[in-house]
Amino acid sequence: MEPTSMLIFLVLGIVALFVFLYFVPVNLWITAVFSGVRVGLFELVFMRIRKVPPGIIVRELITATKAGIPVTASDLETHYLAGGNVQTVIKALISAEKANINLSFKQATAIDLAGRDVFEAVQISVNPKVITTPKVAAVAADGIQLIATALVTVRANIQQLVGGAGEDTILARVGEGIVTSIGSADTHKEVLENPDKISKLVLQRGLDAGTAFEILSIDIADVDVGINIGAKLQTDQASADLKVAEAKAEERRAMAVAEEQEMKAKSQEARAKVILAEAEIPKAIADAFRTGNLGIMDYYKMQNIQADTSMRDSISGSSTDSKGSTGKGNTGKK
Repeated sequence: MEPTSMLIFLVLGIVALFVFLYFVPVNLWITAVFSGVRVGLFELVFMRIRKVPPGIIVRELITATKAGIPVTASDLETHYLAGGNVQTVIKALISAEKANINLSFKQATAIDLAGRDVFEAVQISVNPKVITTPKVAAVAADGIQLIATALVTVRANIQQLVGGAGEDTILARVGEGIVTSIGSADTHKEVLENPDKISKLVLQRGLDAGTAFEILSIDIADVDVGINIGAKLQTDQASADLKVAEAKAEERRAMAVAEEQEMKAKSQEARAKVILAEAEIPKAIADAFRTGNLGIMDYYKMQNIQADTSMRDSISGSSTDSKGSTGKGNTGKK
C-alpha cells in the first residue's frame, strides 16, 4: 500500500476515533462506574444525541449519590431539558439535607423552574436575611411628620417559594404597617419615646401571609422628625381662603363698575331724551302760533314768568351764599 493511502487511512481513523469518543464518552462512563453510579454507556450516547451534556449530568449525579440524595440520571436530564439549572438544584438539595430542611427533588426543581434561586432560598432559610426598608413618612395625630426606617429579618419559607410574593411585597406591607402605627399615635412624642410599639403593632398584622418569607422580627432603626404637616395645611388653607376672598372682592368691584357704567349710560340716554324734548319746544310754539292756539301776549307772559323764576332763583342762591359767609365770619370773630 502506498504511503499516501496509509496516511489517509490514518487520518480517517483518528477522526473516527475522536467522533466515537465524542458520542461515546467512555471516560465519563468509567468515572461513573468507579464512583458507584449506575449509568449505561448507551444512555450517555443518547444524551449526546439529545444535546444534553453528559459531563454535567454525570458529575452532578456522582455528587448527589455521594451526599445520599436519591436522584437518577433521567431526573437530571429531564430538568436540564426543561431549562433548569442542575448544579444549583443539587447544591440546594445537599445544603437542605445538611441543615435538616425538608426539601425534595421535585420541590427544588419546581422552585428553580419558577425563576427563583433555590440554593439562595435554602441559605436564607438557614441564615435569615435582613431587609432594610426605604424611608417611610407618616403623620401622627398632632400633625407632626415622622420619617422611619426599619430592619426586617426574614427567613425563606420553602413551602411557599412557588407562587409566594417576594421582598417587594414584604417591604410594601411593612411600610403600610408603619404608616398605620404612627397615624394611630396621639402625638409624635409617643412614637419617639417608644418606637418598639411600631414593631409590635406591625408584627401583629401577619404581614408574611402569602409570601415566600417568614418575618422573624421588625426593628425600627431610625425615626426622624419631619415637617409640621398640620401647620402647613392650615397655612395653605388660609392662603386659599384669602385668594377666594380676593376673588370675590374683585368680582364685587367689577359688578359695581359695571353698574356705574350702566347708570352713566342711562343718565346720558335720559339727557339725550331731554335735549331732544327741549328741541321740540320751539317747534311746538311755532305750531301753536300757526294754529292760533297761542297768542303773542301769552308768549310774552310765559317769557316774563320764566324771567321772574330765574331772577328769584339767582336771588335765593346769592342770599344763601351771603348767609353762609356771614356765619363763617361771625364764628371767626367769636
